[in-house]
Amino acid sequence: MDNYRPSPGTLISDIETPCLFIDMDAMESNFKVIDETYKDTVCKMRQHTKNTKSPRLAMMQINTGGTLNGVCTAKLSEAEVMVEGGITDVLIPNQIVTEDKIRRLCALQSHGDVKVCVYGEENTRLISKIASELGVTVGILIEVDTSMGRGGVRSSEESVYLAKLITSLPGLKFMGVMSHQHLEEFSTHENRIAEGIEYMEICVESKRAIEAEGIHVEMVSSGETFTIDSATQVEGVTEVEGGTYALMGTSYSYMDDFKIANKVLGTITSIKNDQIAIGDIGTKSFSWPEKQLPDVETPENIKVVGMHPENCELDISNANVQVGDNFVLLPWYQDMLVNRWDQYVGIRNNKVEQVIDIPGRGCTQ
Repeated sequence: MDNYRPSPGTLISDIETPCLFIDMDAMESNFKVIDETYKDTVCKMRQHTKNTKSPRLAMMQINTGGTLNGVCTAKLSEAEVMVEGGITDVLIPNQIVTEDKIRRLCALQSHGDVKVCVYGEENTRLISKIASELGVTVGILIEVDTSMGRGGVRSSEESVYLAKLITSLPGLKFMGVMSHQHLEEFSTHENRIAEGIEYMEICVESKRAIEAEGIHVEMVSSGETFTIDSATQVEGVTEVEGGTYALMGTSYSYMDDFKIANKVLGTITSIKNDQIAIGDIGTKSFSWPEKQLPDVETPENIKVVGMHPENCELDISNANVQVGDNFVLLPWYQDMLVNRWDQYVGIRNNKVEQVIDIPGRGCTQ
């Protein structure tokens, strides 16, 4: 764990590097977009905290508005962090299948309402068995496979069968249906809207089929960042599982209502020649360079041309830089970046405003 914590008021140019920081104005702008989008709608945001891994950041969105006062997490251990951080309405849009983890899930019920998704009979029966033994009730949603090709039922008939099973078993409370969609990269605005609506309608079809059997469906949890502005057009969707929007990355540049808020500050440590400089940001402090090399926000006319574990190579042929100068990199995809760090440094007006811990860092179980 890195124990370095810059004091409030420290100039960004005086921060030790490399450093993951948040542009607080940009992040708050993203949160306000969510508030404006959902403040007058039935559908609300359920922020996916696999991206931020921080109860404090999740509470900032909840306090800004547009949410249902809850979050979702990719992993059980992340859910434990959120509950410990004071957020008691949590959905795990994933499967919890081993006995030990199911017992941990059940233990959380005394501290909050932590729901989980299923799509198989064996898993459903095991959760029921353990929950009954421990005297708790676990909220259950059925995952519907709309496009991901991973988990999830693949027909309304399967949804109905599983909903009937859930309602018949002790220790379980049927809550609804859930889906997560896939979008082809760099989709046009029109295709993004059309694809999102098409996929979410598949999930809603399962809802309607279950309701036709007389079973109440309280939740239709669907969508993600790329469907933030189309989910409200799909009647029946009650919540959107958006996460990327909070901090953003260059891979979502087509979502132009949102701003990139998480960035990494680095320092030029040597000048190799008049073409190449070396910076102190490497793959240990950044993310996914094999997918796409990061963009340089500042200074202008500098480009990343290589990434190594401890440092990066910068093309400086069109720039005038010196050893000790700072530079800022923008993430392509922030989930893996955030999981490399213990804390965010919140920056406003080029000064440290606060340091925000990332207690969900490393929560992969």
